[in-house]
Amino acid sequence: MRVFSGIRASGDKTLGNYSGGFRQYVATQDEAAADGGEAFFCVVDLHSITTPIEPAVLRESTLSVAAWLFAFGLDQQRSTVFVQSQVVAHAEAAWLLGAVSSFGELRRMTQFKEKSEGQEFVSAALFNYPVLMAGDILLYQADVVPIGDDQRQHLELSRTIAERFNLRYGETFVVPRGAYPREGARIRNLQEPDRLMSTSRGAPQGVVRLVDSPDIIRRKFKTAVTDSGREIVHDPEAKPGISNLIEILAVASGESIADIEARYEDHGYGQFKQDVGEAVVELLAPYQQRYAELRADDAELRRMLAVGAQKAATAAQPTLDRMYERMGFAR
Repeated sequence: MRVFSGIRASGDKTLGNYSGGFRQYVATQDEAAADGGEAFFCVVDLHSITTPIEPAVLRESTLSVAAWLFAFGLDQQRSTVFVQSQVVAHAEAAWLLGAVSSFGELRRMTQFKEKSEGQEFVSAALFNYPVLMAGDILLYQADVVPIGDDQRQHLELSRTIAERFNLRYGETFVVPRGAYPREGARIRNLQEPDRLMSTSRGAPQGVVRLVDSPDIIRRKFKTAVTDSGREIVHDPEAKPGISNLIEILAVASGESIADIEARYEDHGYGQFKQDVGEAVVELLAPYQQRYAELRADDAELRRMLAVGAQKAATAAQPTLDRMYERMGFAR
């Protein structure tokens, strides 16, 4: 089994990134190792320039995200962790795959519509980046892509592109399948549970950043929006605030949603919010400590990423060569 996934190098990473991404990466790393396979995890800095970002912020964000990948448990002995722009095959593959991607498919991408809405300047990169994502995945002949639920549409496009290329030029790519978290796939803003937890949109007080101190985390959960009534039950339509908190506690504690509902059957919202906050503090504490240790030596972190980039380039090159050959390039 071969695994690939990537995460953007932009914005402070949040509890939502842990829930929908980081914890999945570690689980699939372990599955791949047990199966005798390989795992590739990438900081997708080329994706980060699809919307405006300051150069200094991009550099810092790239190292920060890489440190979180290692802090949460990715292991150089079992996974290849690298920065996208350091492997030039990604940009080359994106250009080649653009020839088998349609304008209509890209125009229908939900995230393009959301991010371009109301903007005076919309980059062509924002429109085209699902093709770059397809290249990221297909270069490594990935069987499994651990991914957040918000990226489901993009993965389906990657599958379509792979199938179309295979049909036009001969069997070249594995058609990947997604691995989605069963619970907590889409953690939401604590103040606006109709929005995903993101640092770029929604109320800042409702965003739990991975770097937040324990006291800040506790305060954010104490003021989290709840719903009418007193019942602590999982009903995303009728009780979105409480349902979001239940999912967060399930992620932080490992309990099932049903067990949480049973345990809090006779409890009020105040104690429940306090317990969820404390569970998140306990969850993040060891990861925050490891992150701080990694960021204390950025030179070593850069060295680790350079090693990963060399391994990734070696793994990607045979697929890229095959793409050029089958498309008819004289090389």
